[in-house]
Amino acid sequence: MPSINLLPWREAERKKRQRDFGVATGGAVIAGIIVVMTTIFSYSQMISNQESRNQRLTDEIVILEKSITEIDGLERQKERLLARMEIIEELQKSRPEIVHLFDELVRQLPEGVYLTGMKQTGSKVEVRGVAQSSTRVSALMRQIDSSDWLADPEVERVETKQAGASRQSEFVVNLKQVRSSADMEEAE
Repeated sequence: MPSINLLPWREAERKKRQRDFGVATGGAVIAGIIVVMTTIFSYSQMISNQESRNQRLTDEIVILEKSITEIDGLERQKERLLARMEIIEELQKSRPEIVHLFDELVRQLPEGVYLTGMKQTGSKVEVRGVAQSSTRVSALMRQIDSSDWLADPEVERVETKQAGASRQSEFVVNLKQVRSSADMEEAE
């Protein structure tokens, strides 16, 4: 029986398979590395794109917040200006009232009564003065009560004092200034 040595052929076939396996394994590893690297690169690109979008949104939000702050400031300034305008309108409406007040006080002041001070708070007027007697203060009260521009006189204080040879009555009277219906119509 002849002996056939198949070992070198098998050995050559085994080496060829091992080499093919090594090449296939190396190719698979390289392909896997390429796939992983491509995936990592792709995700890093997507992340950087999203970060740039986020940064743009953040920048726009900052710009909008500045605009909102400016708008709030302008609204507060507008409210202050409107309040000033209302005050000016009220002053314009009440400008003739002070003339009427002084004019009416001069007309209603009886002889022997002298005013030393006057203070107005809204429509309330406090009048301080000196009279020759307390009856003159009473006459002032009656005349104020009959006035069209003045109303509700109330005596806060009347003090009689000796001033040299004569006696004088110092008084404080509170009254209200009344707006006439004609002034109310003009104001509106």
